[in-house]
Amino acid sequence: MWQLLKEFLVFLKQEKKWWLIPLVILLVLLGVVLIFGSTSALAPLMYPFI
Repeated sequence: MWQLLKEFLVFLKQEKKWWLIPLVILLVLLGVVLIFGSTSALAPLMYPFI
């Protein structure tokens, strides 16, 4: 997992595609919300944020 993150950061540095960072962060956060919102005991507390 860390190797993938390291390789991704090297790619961003070489290709100068820093605009991809906010998109990746947004996609990861959306995935976390969807996973915890559907399978967790915290799901009822997260409904107002979805």
